Amino acid sequence: MSINDYCLELQHPTEIHTLTPSVLPYSSVYKGAVSVDVVHDGNCIPYQFMVNEKGEPHDEKIIRQHYVLERDWGANIVAKKLSETLALDSFFTVNIARCLLDFGRFPGITKPGASHLGRFAINQPFATLLNYQQKQNLLESYYDVISKEMENYLQNRLLKIAIHTYDPYNASGTLRPEVSLVTRMLGYQLESRMPIGVFDPLYPDILAEFTVDRILRDRISLTLEKQGIPVAHNYPYLLPEGSIEVRHQVWRFFKWLQAHFEKRFPQTVTKESYQSVWNMLQDTNLRSAEASTLRSVLHLFRRPPEDSRLRTNAAVQAYHHIADFVHTDNDAVVEEYRLSPDRCMALGIEIRKDLVWKLDSEGAPIELAPERGLYIAEQIGKAIITYLNDDRSQKISERVALLHQLRNGE
Repeated sequence: MSINDYCLELQHPTEIHTLTPSVLPYSSVYKGAVSVDVVHDGNCIPYQFMVNEKGEPHDEKIIRQHYVLERDWGANIVAKKLSETLALDSFFTVNIARCLLDFGRFPGITKPGASHLGRFAINQPFATLLNYQQKQNLLESYYDVISKEMENYLQNRLLKIAIHTYDPYNASGTLRPEVSLVTRMLGYQLESRMPIGVFDPLYPDILAEFTVDRILRDRISLTLEKQGIPVAHNYPYLLPEGSIEVRHQVWRFFKWLQAHFEKRFPQTVTKESYQSVWNMLQDTNLRSAEASTLRSVLHLFRRPPEDSRLRTNAAVQAYHHIADFVHTDNDAVVEEYRLSPDRCMALGIEIRKDLVWKLDSEGAPIELAPERGLYIAEQIGKAIITYLNDDRSQKISERVALLHQLRNGE
């Protein structure tokens, strides 16, 4: 098998790579708090998606071109080095090739000519090649499985780090920086608010301003720049709304909100109406038809099915109760979460592909050359350690003091 070949055997969609335990270079308080994942360096295209309903093979040349172009070559290698530097016990990867299924996007079909940030999970050419049953199977047997297993892996993490690699050159031919740190959503960059009609409007716009503590972002930038490694922020693109980083941020807020709401109103825990609302709010990958129905009733005033009208009306009342809780005292609960030391963070890191692989003129990998990329991963790890040991402790004390003032009306 050559470098550019893909695997046709049916693999499990995800993999947790275990690492040899080592001494933590930071406080044990942060043991298990940091995760590293890769979603675009998979090499598997199961054979069932390489043929049509008659068993006739698709054009392999076109598929190979997309496979080579779309794959984040070297991201798994970089993720392993970063995880080892941080003394993590594992890191998480997706095995499915990105050209077949992009888990960093909302489920759906990408139309021909779609922009990089305007794509959906099933990309071209498979968006055209696959029939309805194949697309449904791809989402149910792979997308949903990846979603559930990543959700389990990210439970209670403080910092989620996503490793990507990007092409060396922009479309204009200019050379990209060796590293880019991605910490802001596209919609917020353009309109200073969450996108309308995607996530529930109970998610506060202010939380979309950044996905990670800016001190951590700047600590990484300073560490790399001092080593002569150019760093960009949110360039050449930002986080699409369907990225795991954005979806996870929204999901974690609503999980946190649910815990606080149920502590205040424990009688709601066993009520179906409230649980249906929490399920809707936490359906951030937009895969639930039931959640979509409730969203359309709440925000588009559509008529619910007659056989579920009573249940839907009860859920609407539950939703407004939760909304009142969020907006009490000038959104005090939102401010509490925004300043909380437990607020989760998500950081996207892009490293140039040519710093891990030697590439030909078409961008295809020729041979592994990871020295520069591994050095960068190590330096990023050292910067995160400095943040956890020094920067974060000072920031937490300041935030706790400010939160105390807010709670006491000072």
